[in-house]
Amino acid sequence: MGVHGYHHLSEGDLAGSAEQTRARTVRVSLSLLGTLLGGSLLIVSIIAEYVFDTGDQGDLMAMAAAVLLAAPIIWHAGQSLLTGHSHMDELVALAIVASFAIGEYRTSGAVAFFMLLAELIEARTALGARASIESLIRITPTKACLLAPDGSETETEAAHLQPGQVVRVRPGDNIPADGQVVQGESTVNQATITGESMPADKAAGAQVFAGTSNLTGVLDIEVASAGRDTTLGKVQSLIMQAESTKIPIMRIIDKYVHWYTPTILMIAAIIFYFTEIERAIAVLIIACPCALILATPTAMVAALSCAARLGILIKNVANLETAGKLTSIIFDKTGTLTTGQLAVTKLTPVAGVDAAEMLADAAGAEQFSKHPTAQALVEVARKAKLSLAQPEDFEEVSGRGVRAAIKGKQIMVGRESWLRELGVDMSPMEDVKMRPPEGVSLLYVARQGRCIGWVGMEDRTREEAREAVEDLSILGIKRLIMVTGDRLAVARRVAGEMGCGEVKAECLPQEKLKLVRELQREGHQVAVVGDGVNDAPALAAGDLGVAMGAAGSDVAINSASIALMNNDLKRLSFLMRLSRGTRRVVMQNLGFGVTFIIMGIIFSGKGWLTPVVAVMLHVVGSLIIVFNSARLVRFGEELEMQPAVLEGGFGEGEFETMAVAPAGA
Repeated sequence: MGVHGYHHLSEGDLAGSAEQTRARTVRVSLSLLGTLLGGSLLIVSIIAEYVFDTGDQGDLMAMAAAVLLAAPIIWHAGQSLLTGHSHMDELVALAIVASFAIGEYRTSGAVAFFMLLAELIEARTALGARASIESLIRITPTKACLLAPDGSETETEAAHLQPGQVVRVRPGDNIPADGQVVQGESTVNQATITGESMPADKAAGAQVFAGTSNLTGVLDIEVASAGRDTTLGKVQSLIMQAESTKIPIMRIIDKYVHWYTPTILMIAAIIFYFTEIERAIAVLIIACPCALILATPTAMVAALSCAARLGILIKNVANLETAGKLTSIIFDKTGTLTTGQLAVTKLTPVAGVDAAEMLADAAGAEQFSKHPTAQALVEVARKAKLSLAQPEDFEEVSGRGVRAAIKGKQIMVGRESWLRELGVDMSPMEDVKMRPPEGVSLLYVARQGRCIGWVGMEDRTREEAREAVEDLSILGIKRLIMVTGDRLAVARRVAGEMGCGEVKAECLPQEKLKLVRELQREGHQVAVVGDGVNDAPALAAGDLGVAMGAAGSDVAINSASIALMNNDLKRLSFLMRLSRGTRRVVMQNLGFGVTFIIMGIIFSGKGWLTPVVAVMLHVVGSLIIVFNSARLVRFGEELEMQPAVLEGGFGEGEFETMAVAPAGA
């Protein structure tokens, strides 16, 4: 790390081995010791000259202090020049060498001391902005309690865990791997993954994540993934990638940075020619653009840290900038505006077909599908204690339905239009008694090429969704569009509850993609918000793809540019406010940095700043930038105080209240 150079986080920096960590600690300790020793010698030399009037001895101590303090700065500047990677610290190194050359050892030492001191202060201050990101790296336990089939326990490295193994996690321990609870009940704090402040209750069958904290009971967990393959591992990796990316304004600065050092050297040479060398030295010090270098990355790291704390995973800081410029948002209904927890509310078979028989066929065919409608069907069949046969020749057509062979019979479950395309006999549905009610999502069931009935489902809307949509309208989103594969009646009901102005019903994945392209051609900055299950093409095509409830979902994390680890839609409006707030802070930092350098050069040229005063002001200017950026770390604290949004499940008594209506009832 160069003096005042902004050091990006890397997985090696934060998650390295114990030996690497100790080596870094030793280097920092030696740097601090050298700075304090050099500073002490410098102070003693000043006392020796002005108090005891021992000039020669004082000069000797000042020279030793200057050499000790200046060595790391000059060494880094020399390395930068040799490798062709200029960090503009060369200006300070040149000022130190010039002061030393003219016999101003105390000035040379003082400049080096304050620069090193500033680096230590800034490094320590910046840790506050990086704390949330660094905490993600350190919360995964290194050891795990492995449970053998005979019930015995052995301690093992968490990184060596394999899928299928069972680990025991006691109260107060962090969970070492992603997995599923096989035994026990407890309360788990998932804030590190989802950003939700309220702990979640976990029992057998519940999903848990590495790095979350077990609070109350003992849990036996079957490992699904460990190490880098866990949700936390992916979050860590992507945050590191985001921290090393650049927004457009940073790339503009990089483009013209190679002109900066020659320009400042030319200005210093002119001042030296017409005035005196002390003024030129002051110019070199004050013009070292640490404030400009720190202006953008400190703000971005603080913003990434803030977002990570609230369960918002941003893959690229350019996506953060885009979030503040959005003009249109497309919401997928299922799993986004609604919970995705579908409830089967009505079974209507044709005359002569038993409702339980139809449900067993439909649920059997849907067993291999991960779609919410399929999961709802399978769940209600199991609650009814129906025996489900294993499907053969299973095929799922995205956005349309599934087909499979159940006990030798061809079963198809899906949309009416899809069944008609396949030549299914839909004539039984023409009976007036088979007419479905308004506002209910329908799955039609066909057996051996003939429709035998339909299944009615309803999805729960999210409690906070309407408030979130209203917030987005206030923030200037011009078009809020809900898209769904459901029928228009269902879509209108949900859109009315949510306050969405536009609805696109019976929309296939390719039609969602087409809608995104049309909005972009109209000049809109488009965000697509979905659950990542069947929205991947649209998420990738939007200017911003936001995946809801991405914790545990590889598809959602990989397909979207921003992943919300929980299902709180109010995080969207927060993200837009964070984006705009970050941009304001960046512009403030850059404005201050440019003004500071210009005024510093003018004052130094006029002789109003000595080299020592210039370096002290330089330190103050850099710290102002760091502290201004650090304000973003606590942005949105009010969201942390809100309870988590509870997701409704399929209640025990819910199956009993479901209507089973045979034809003619």
